[in-house]
Amino acid sequence: MKKYLLALGTLGVLSAAAAIDQNVQNDEPVLLPLTNLVWRCGPNARIENGILTVDVPPEKAKHGGTAWADLDLAPYRGHGVKMTVRARGERIAKPPQTWLGLKFQFSWVDEFGQTHWPNTHGRVGDFEEQEIVVTENFKAHTPAKGRFMLGLQKTSGKVVFDLNTLKAGISDGLFRVVNEDWTCRYPPETLRAGQPNLRGVMLPGGPCKEDDFKTLREWGATLARYQMTRWFSEKGKNRDLADFDRWLDGKLDHLERDVLPWARKYGIQICIDLHVPPGGRDETKDLAMYYDKTYAAHFVTCWRRIATRFKGQSNIYGYDLINEPVQTRRATVADYWTLQRLAAEEIRKIDPTTPIIIEAVQWDSADAFAYLSPLRLDNVIYQVHMYQPGEYTHQGVHAKTAEYGHYPWPNPEKKWDKEYIRSRLAPVRAFEKKHNAKIYVGEFSAINWAEGADRYIADCIDVFNEYNWDWTFHAFREWAGWSVEHVGTNARDLHPSDDNPRKRALLGGLRKGIK
Repeated sequence: MKKYLLALGTLGVLSAAAAIDQNVQNDEPVLLPLTNLVWRCGPNARIENGILTVDVPPEKAKHGGTAWADLDLAPYRGHGVKMTVRARGERIAKPPQTWLGLKFQFSWVDEFGQTHWPNTHGRVGDFEEQEIVVTENFKAHTPAKGRFMLGLQKTSGKVVFDLNTLKAGISDGLFRVVNEDWTCRYPPETLRAGQPNLRGVMLPGGPCKEDDFKTLREWGATLARYQMTRWFSEKGKNRDLADFDRWLDGKLDHLERDVLPWARKYGIQICIDLHVPPGGRDETKDLAMYYDKTYAAHFVTCWRRIATRFKGQSNIYGYDLINEPVQTRRATVADYWTLQRLAAEEIRKIDPTTPIIIEAVQWDSADAFAYLSPLRLDNVIYQVHMYQPGEYTHQGVHAKTAEYGHYPWPNPEKKWDKEYIRSRLAPVRAFEKKHNAKIYVGEFSAINWAEGADRYIADCIDVFNEYNWDWTFHAFREWAGWSVEHVGTNARDLHPSDDNPRKRALLGGLRKGIK
């Protein structure tokens, strides 16, 4: 296995260089040709002698051009799959959304009826012939079949795939589970034995006010997640490190000067959340620091600064290292887990007592807990985000018109109910029991206009409380679409509301924790 080195010594983060944990990055799988697929072509696509050519003129961009074939996924159950093909492109126009455009994708449906679309991303303009890769991890699922789709979706240009080079292989994905024998250990103040679980909200992305904390105390909140965020999902942002430091210093000043004193006054613990790391994200939503040692080093430096400044403060719930990590390809510097490990180890040299909070990959999904490794450190809390099923919780969030799926909760036809929530959280529950891990639900919600959103919120809270997991609702006085202090029928129709079903559901859950 190839060794990747993280050169950090020149920045004073580590002594000279930090080697990637060789148990985390997986060996390359053996790939075999996929020669028995039956392809069908749509408009603007044709296959001759194993060469798929998709040529879409600009005036037909909205139609695109694709070819597709069914794929048996049974051989990959319990593991995952890696697929490769060689392709070249010309004049590929930027698509209207990042998930459109060039397609080397297969779709599959899990046992909950949810469809997944692992895909390659980001190539526009011209590119020379190269290998294109798509991977998927099935460790939390048992897929039966999938469907390949190659071509261009809602964009124009030309792409040529050599189907003679199409290969697939059984893979354990980008990450191998390590530290399987580790049992997590916590001091009494973290475990809070005999006390209600901590409950609260995500704080605003902008400046907080004392009234925020006064309101939260009245609501019954005991925990708040302080998100330091800007340009959360925008490609190529947060890369000027001097500017990033100025911005971060301002957020830390506000935390020290205002947020922590107010939180202490009103009896609320604070989770310090570095919501965007140096380097930001690329076109695949991967964090740039996986592939650039300067950003990786600066990430660890940021956490050294934060720990040095805030160590020993009693109302800090924990240091939340990376928000919603995404990693779709093999890291060339350090993967999402290793970067958290490196930062955690540096924090522990400075602050031996404050809890450290680790997030799983795949946007911190419950599924990713099936292959999450625990850290060999004490007092580490493991965070999960709960937005399942996404087609319910996020319905219409990204829609530019009213044309999107409108789904209710509960939904007998789709088998969406409280038991569905339990089943989606099963990988987290298994991780908790195996490693004696403390679990924190950092985000959960259902969008303002979703039918039955109050029932969804209440069902989630019931399950979290049953498991004694701490939780913070997304979000408080941030965007009105997620707010319980607003109501509306879509993203363009939102107005303040003092009382509504979503707010009652949240307040009911918060107040159950008051003794």
